[in-house]
Amino acid sequence: MAGQTEQVLGAVLADIDAGRLMPGDVVDEAALIAAHGVSRTPVREAMVQLEAVGLIRRQPRKGAVLFKPTVEEFLAILEVHARLEGQAAGLAARRLTGRGREALERAVCACEAHAREKGDADPAGYYQLNLAFHEAVALGAANPVLVETIKTNARKLMAYYRARYRYPGSIAVSAREHREIAELIFAHRSEEAEAAMVAHVGFDRVTVMDLLAALG
Repeated sequence: MAGQTEQVLGAVLADIDAGRLMPGDVVDEAALIAAHGVSRTPVREAMVQLEAVGLIRRQPRKGAVLFKPTVEEFLAILEVHARLEGQAAGLAARRLTGRGREALERAVCACEAHAREKGDADPAGYYQLNLAFHEAVALGAANPVLVETIKTNARKLMAYYRARYRYPGSIAVSAREHREIAELIFAHRSEEAEAAMVAHVGFDRVTVMDLLAALG
């Protein structure tokens, strides 16, 4: 049963990561049962886990829906998330291994290549490269608890970060900032890497309101 629960949970998380599930969307338990050939129990256990970490909410007559933040909720989550990402960059500057350096360099180069060759085109594709960059930094911190906490918080705001790259020039800025952060990590400048990542991840209130409006 535990394996079936993990299967369903992994499928829902994959749909969030890929943008197939968006904030406010119903997480259809019947559809999950049919898609995975499981009973209601593992689906409900997966829903309990998702609700426990704040990724879904129960609403009257709608059932489970993907978390959709208010402005204040967005800002509160963002405040924590930016600090967690910053902490990961700071730790990576102290702990990054040779293999981790190679992974981070590949991720940065992929972002730079997209910005150089495609410009503002294919923001969804760039977002996946962006995820790889942030994952490489987080893994470089060598703290599994921090990695999982970052992933959970990121999924609450993921749709909005994805929407960010629809704005003209945002991909070029992001790729440039990725290079700056990576170079600080490579140079073991921990405090500067942390501060740069916090600034990179953050939004001001006006931008938050624009992103919330853009996704309805």
